[in-house]
Amino acid sequence: MDSLSELHLDALTEVFNVGAGRAAASLSEIVGDEVKLSVPSIEVKKSSEADSSVIALNSARFGAVSQQFSGPFDAEAVLLFTEDHALEIVRDMMGSQMSIEELAEFEQEAMCELGNIILNACLSAMADMLSISLNSSLPTYRIATTEEIFKGISNSTDQPYILVLHIDLTIEKRHSEGHLIFLLSSKSLRNLVVQIDRFLGAI
Repeated sequence: MDSLSELHLDALTEVFNVGAGRAAASLSEIVGDEVKLSVPSIEVKKSSEADSSVIALNSARFGAVSQQFSGPFDAEAVLLFTEDHALEIVRDMMGSQMSIEELAEFEQEAMCELGNIILNACLSAMADMLSISLNSSLPTYRIATTEEIFKGISNSTDQPYILVLHIDLTIEKRHSEGHLIFLLSSKSLRNLVVQIDRFLGAI
């Protein structure tokens, strides 16, 4: 299988749209202001095709939150924001007038929390709509270059597929672009399709 059908992608878009709504509501409570997450656009690629053009963000370095999920299918989820946007988001979450330099010491904790909220909202929406159980690891955060991120992805022989979601995040009228990437094995992609087909057959 080289891709999901349009029907599968439409179903996943709906699932992640629900997840984005949940994540925005949770983030709004944290920052005390309206947070908007766009309807995600989704594409599936082979990890061997992964390069910086996949995420179309002009930045040398990214803040990357990673989390492992397991269940009927296994996946590694990676949430990416450009390095400067990551710090701006941390400042919004901390609700302070701190300088960027002062914020750096809170960056790891705050970005893990942000990633935890967004990733778990998306995955819990998927679990609810597909009527499955998914377990997750604790999130990890690192600053990495595009080359480091995509070298790791393209060298991932056991996870040959990537599911890429393009997300727009707006906090207090500040606009940030992010990307949510799922690394899937061939077996996991097949199992995901089985679960989506079961969901579509029930509606």
